[in-house]
Amino acid sequence: MAGRIPRDFIDGLIQRIDIVDLINQHLPLKKSGSNYLARCPFHEEKTPSFTVNREKQFFYCFGCGATGNAFGFLMDHGNLGFVEAVEDAASFAGIEVPRDAENDASTVQTHKLEALYAIQSKVATYYQNQLFRGDNKAKRYLKQRGLNGEIVKRYNVGYSPPDWNDLCDHFDQDLLIEIGLLIRNEHGNIYNRFRNRIMFPIRDRRGRVIGFGGRVIDDSSPKYLNSPETITFLKGKEVYGLHELLEVCPRPSRILITEGYLDVIGLAQCGIPFSVATLGTATSRYHIDLLFRFSSELVFCFDGDKAGQKAAWRALETALPGLSDNRKIRIVILPPGHDPDSLVRSEGKEFFIQQIKESKLLSDYFFDTICKNSNLSVIEERNAVVQAAKPLLTKIPNGVFRDMMFARLGELTRLDRVELDKISAAKSKKKKNSSIRQRRIKPSAMRTAIALLLQHPQLGMNTELIESDWAKGDLAGLGLLKQLVAIIKANPDIHAGGILEKFRERPEKKHLEKLILWELLVPQQGIENEFADAIQRIHKQLNNQILKNLLKRANNLNDSERKKMQELLSNSKDK
Repeated sequence: MAGRIPRDFIDGLIQRIDIVDLINQHLPLKKSGSNYLARCPFHEEKTPSFTVNREKQFFYCFGCGATGNAFGFLMDHGNLGFVEAVEDAASFAGIEVPRDAENDASTVQTHKLEALYAIQSKVATYYQNQLFRGDNKAKRYLKQRGLNGEIVKRYNVGYSPPDWNDLCDHFDQDLLIEIGLLIRNEHGNIYNRFRNRIMFPIRDRRGRVIGFGGRVIDDSSPKYLNSPETITFLKGKEVYGLHELLEVCPRPSRILITEGYLDVIGLAQCGIPFSVATLGTATSRYHIDLLFRFSSELVFCFDGDKAGQKAAWRALETALPGLSDNRKIRIVILPPGHDPDSLVRSEGKEFFIQQIKESKLLSDYFFDTICKNSNLSVIEERNAVVQAAKPLLTKIPNGVFRDMMFARLGELTRLDRVELDKISAAKSKKKKNSSIRQRRIKPSAMRTAIALLLQHPQLGMNTELIESDWAKGDLAGLGLLKQLVAIIKANPDIHAGGILEKFRERPEKKHLEKLILWELLVPQQGIENEFADAIQRIHKQLNNQILKNLLKRANNLNDSERKKMQELLSNSKDK
């Protein structure tokens, strides 16, 4: 249905839905104290660490860090866009989604995106029709690669003929130029970007065609060519084949990361549907975090040549900062002369699966590689291994896995426990010292006040704590605090999940999520006094700031400013 969903409806819906009831429709929750527990749907685990809080209307997984409100859960769990999540939530609540008139900029943008997705889908169909039209080089090539019609149709593989401008005769030229399928040169001539190539439509998790990859059939170059980045297509944030994988297996036990479109399709045809491919870029931290949302084990698959070895090490370095105790990575180095598609066809599915099962865990691959060609009986060479490993291992987040990696380094280099602990603690020393200071020093008034407002929004209704002097200060966080107070006063029954929804597309969202989860260690009966104390400290900071600014301009004050300065000086002396 066209038209924008009114903001008031979204705000009201998030207040109306009970997140516990909604999530319980998707996975069984069990009451545990003030929270509800379940095994996390976003990663594999044996012990439940996924918690849902009814008072805050908020969920959080202590295992993988997934967090959000009711809309966020629907988006992550169902691979939905925001609008779809709102529609799903409304259906759960039994109410119809209203739409605004189509007369604002956001609606125009929505229609533009819909048009771009639609035309790319039509072009994908056009390319596939060209593939199945008579005999052609592309069809013969795919048959030669062993692909059957069923798998070709499932991945919507197509063919762009050698023609320079056939797309111009079938589709809107302006839209095609915007998504990069047509190119306009400096002379104003328009022609097809992809010519005489096998075409691979790239789909997002919702199944929408967002771009294309094209492979040459002959020896011309470049061998692979992708669509340029557009408002629908960001290469660094997408992987090929994820939509198709999730269609057949929403929660795969592992995901295999390969380097090519034909690897993904060939493996799927041979009964291995859990592979994806990066889009001509190195595997990024975003890719890794994205895929770990669907599986707790990732398997990197690389060719056995020098380029493959280098790519494997780069992937390892990228993965280290994103590892945690419940994430596992394996690395498969293929036999020389093989890619995943050729290996599975020559040796069969069972052999390929066995290669994965026997592949090296990241920890083993790390130490095998970093100790390669080192004589660990020589002190100098053991020291070289420690110096090479230290900066990499300190990237791993604190936890059992990090500790065990350092312990393994100690075993290999005969490093005693004291020295090992010094190295292991290097990264976290600053954090530990900071934590000690936080225990000794009272948390900042601003952080405390914002956290209390998020966790207990009713505190914002106490108008006696809010004074006009706030408008004169520029303390860090003051603008956010004022926004929260305004939101709460305008929505007296709002909860933490509802407040978070107000910041969905804003950079403050991540910070607010952390503060919602922050344990303040304040007893229920002391919450109001704690908030009042925080506000009082903020007022004192503001007054000191205002006084400091007035004193700087003491010779150029008007009467009201001079009076204010005297008042603040008097108050400071009294205290």
